[in-house]
Amino acid sequence: MFATLKLLFVYTALGPLAGIIGMPYSFLVRDISLLYRVAMWIANAGVRAAGIRIEITGLQNIPSDRHCIFMCNHVSNLDPPVVLPLLPGRSSVLLKKELMRIPILGTAMRMGKFVPVERGHRREAAQASVAAAADALRSGLNILVFPEGTRSKDGRLSIFKKGPFFLAQQTQAPIIPIALSGTEHMMRKGSIAITPGVARVQLLPAIEPARYETREDLLKAVRKAIADALPEEMKPKDYLTMAL
Repeated sequence: MFATLKLLFVYTALGPLAGIIGMPYSFLVRDISLLYRVAMWIANAGVRAAGIRIEITGLQNIPSDRHCIFMCNHVSNLDPPVVLPLLPGRSSVLLKKELMRIPILGTAMRMGKFVPVERGHRREAAQASVAAAADALRSGLNILVFPEGTRSKDGRLSIFKKGPFFLAQQTQAPIIPIALSGTEHMMRKGSIAITPGVARVQLLPAIEPARYETREDLLKAVRKAIADALPEEMKPKDYLTMAL
């Protein structure tokens, strides 16, 4: 629990202060870029304070002249603060709508064009999320999405939601698959205890939506790319049939 307390100390000591000072400034200059950089520094500082080391590979796979959709497997609540500060430029995130209700943080996320996603199967809500994400891409942001929609219960890659792939087809933004491992042992689902360790982040070669005839084909290609890069114990249960 000591690692958890250190992470929480960094976030509670620096986060509200950054918001109280940074949000009025951002409103004044009509630019959230500085606040975003400070927030990413705080996110990374909290992770490091908790004893989590990050090994990242594949940065060369990110196109320098196009905005991307980063798609990452999801095994822990640590995944966003581990991955997001590593991405170049500014990124929007598809996240649970409930998180937007957090005081100060929710306001900052709305200013940063983070995209709330409503759980369930309401078509109108899904279309609104895709439209907001497409607008974020057009405004010059990258998008980070966890296409499983929720954290894996056992650390293995699970089924992907279709919405992010509709977004990719609509915008033709390149997809950068991310294979993340290590955090599944650091903060398990249902627990707030953090165990220090190494988080491995692999940025895989870009996948172009235009090369796939259907959304289902694109989904399968991204899911297989991530599955191939994960350790054996994190591969999906249907891995052996994925290539068939």
